[in-house]
Amino acid sequence: MTGANSFSVSGYGPERAGWTRIFARDSVARRLDWPILLAALVLSLVGSLLVYSATRNRTEINQGDQYYFLVRHLMNLGIGFALMIGTIWLGHRALRNAVPILYGVSLLGVLLVLTPLGATINGSRNWIVFGGGFSLQPAEFVKVSIILGMAMILAARVDAGDKPYPDHRTVMQTLGLATVPILIVLLMPDLGTVLVMVTIILGVLLASGASNRWIFGLLLAGVLGCIAIWQLHILDEYQINRFAAFANPALDPAGVGYNTNQARIAIGSGGLTGAGLFHGSQTTGQFVPEQQTDFVFTVAGEELGFLGAGLIIFLLGVVLWRGCRIARDSTELYGTIVAAGIVAWFAFQAFENIGMTLGIMPVTGLPLPFVSYGGSSMFAVWIAVGLLQSIKVQRPMSA
Repeated sequence: MTGANSFSVSGYGPERAGWTRIFARDSVARRLDWPILLAALVLSLVGSLLVYSATRNRTEINQGDQYYFLVRHLMNLGIGFALMIGTIWLGHRALRNAVPILYGVSLLGVLLVLTPLGATINGSRNWIVFGGGFSLQPAEFVKVSIILGMAMILAARVDAGDKPYPDHRTVMQTLGLATVPILIVLLMPDLGTVLVMVTIILGVLLASGASNRWIFGLLLAGVLGCIAIWQLHILDEYQINRFAAFANPALDPAGVGYNTNQARIAIGSGGLTGAGLFHGSQTTGQFVPEQQTDFVFTVAGEELGFLGAGLIIFLLGVVLWRGCRIARDSTELYGTIVAAGIVAWFAFQAFENIGMTLGIMPVTGLPLPFVSYGGSSMFAVWIAVGLLQSIKVQRPMSA
């Protein structure tokens, strides 16, 4: 009788009680970071519309099906969402124990790209093609393994209470761990991914409390490394041409500068509110190459205008802001470092992608997180969201 009265007083029946348990204060659902989840989901769904607009009339790539890329983008989103749930279920602490395996598998993946199994797309050999339209870009998952691996090493002695901050030997070990995949990716060559990895390293070291001498030393080494790469002619000709076009936008507007010129025209023509979804003349006329991947932001600029493009930047800002909050509030250094590495990754990649469409950054072929078409990128960023959620969920609750 007491139980019946308790349900009638609260207004809950047995079915309602089940939902009450799900959203109880100590439940996983209540402890999720919903702003990150909703912002990432909206970005992915907006991206599906932009990808559809960019590809629906491109019969040379959509195999005669205007919904080809839309369906696959949504499938990638579904798989990515499932990977996020799996990551939360496993937990970042459990994955910490599996770091050597994850690191080894990711290294094997990028090494396979350099074998006959690898395929060259847009001048860069960074894909494994399985047939049937399915392909994998292993370098995307290396970003995750570098973050987890560096966090594991840097936090080991600190979390154990041996040291208040990572010593020089520990930092050297983490740099060695990150250098191996960077060198492999340079052989592809995929300069954009290398720049993301370098940014991750700097973000991870800053969050770990490592000496500032390492930060300044790495920045100096990066500058010297860029000079050496240029002088030793390690870059391919198309990469050199991209930097030349960035330095001089008027250089060869019908050739190497064509992509960036058309991108700026598309974004500039959008004005405040845009031409309307599916009504952009640059997009419909197929003037911007790779518009569903590298240059997807131009679709937003042209068809949704300043307001729509600004919304995308705002939502990316929400993800970064909440990621910083999770890093700050983590009760363990390992969680702080992982969250900070993910924030550094997302921040640089978003800035580089949007910047190259605006002409303020060189073209490097990096996708826009959550928005651009691409299964490997979508899977990796949603795994990263799962790691952020795990850090938030497993943090001890305040009284």
